[in-house]
Amino acid sequence: MSAPDVQAPAPAPALIPTLGGRYYTDPDIFVSEQENVFEAMWFCAARTADLADAGAFKKVTVGRESVLVVRGRDGALRAFLNICRHRGAMLCTEDEGQVRRNLQCPYHAWTYGLDGKLVAAPNMAALRDETGADIDRVRYGLVPVALREWLGYAWVCLADEPPSFEDEVIGSVTERLGDPAAIDRYEIGTLELGRRITYDVAANWKLIIENFMECYHCATIHPELTEVLPEFADGLAAQYFVGHGAAFGDEVEGFTIDGSGGFEALSGISDDQDRKYYAITVRPQVFVNLVPDHVIFHRMYPMSADRTIVECDWLYAPDVTASGRDVSRSVELFHRVNQQDFDACERTQPTMSSKAYRDGGVLVPAEHHIGEFHDWLLTRLGGDAK
Repeated sequence: MSAPDVQAPAPAPALIPTLGGRYYTDPDIFVSEQENVFEAMWFCAARTADLADAGAFKKVTVGRESVLVVRGRDGALRAFLNICRHRGAMLCTEDEGQVRRNLQCPYHAWTYGLDGKLVAAPNMAALRDETGADIDRVRYGLVPVALREWLGYAWVCLADEPPSFEDEVIGSVTERLGDPAAIDRYEIGTLELGRRITYDVAANWKLIIENFMECYHCATIHPELTEVLPEFADGLAAQYFVGHGAAFGDEVEGFTIDGSGGFEALSGISDDQDRKYYAITVRPQVFVNLVPDHVIFHRMYPMSADRTIVECDWLYAPDVTASGRDVSRSVELFHRVNQQDFDACERTQPTMSSKAYRDGGVLVPAEHHIGEFHDWLLTRLGGDAK
């Protein structure tokens, strides 16, 4: 039994302040975000299917750290800091790759198993630790990073004591959908990659999140999207309402660039979820978009105060990808939405340093939920002044 489509109360007719412009430009604030947000929370690092074989690895920037996600010979995924324990050289410089048996530092040839243990080093038999004992291969192995798998992705956390994954990640999805079983019906972990597009966005990561959370701009810059989801033209995003999915237009057959039919609905979704679009933000850097026949999964990698890499996956039922069916019409709709959104963010980023935005701007009632995001961020950073 699914939860009812719950409507939020009407927003109060008031303007509330945003963050000041320096929060989008100040390198020191970005460093604080790296430490208190990206290095302290669960961060979606990689799609597990991209690491299918033993020895496959992917290098991911998480805050100020380089992290390796590696598939072991036992089939398990593990994550490590991408740093040799000898003299600190970066172990892997390629973004992704495949090793046959081990990970070897190209500087002095210290060699690590896929489980992170030190397995070899030049003259290793003669090496001793500071007590004179043989080297402990675990102690001098790669530094492990906490890893969880969910929705077909590997999530990592750099914190010494990671927060509850169930509360912070799964809980945030449940809070948005209003039903703990709603996300499971899409069986995202069983879907396959139909298309991936990577965007290099010249904008602060928060501008991208704020844009995704609201639809006040939809009637202005998203003509294709509002044709498919007519209620978005009214300015209230689906994320404003707990449990609400934006309904397809009466004449719309599918979530495609022209509203034509897509594919068969995913087998697990409920009648209430059919012909609806749900958007979810999982802090700090994931967007999940749910439609009846596919899922669109965004991951952000903040690189600097004014640059963010966004990787977007379009996921389909295995029979769609196996049969080679044409996914271009469904991909094109959200690809165009992405381009429109990122253009708007890049248009905004240069003006964040203007004296006109020193004290920030305002949020209209349809955007008030962004104010909660700002309050959350200030709490993470240990400040309370916008």
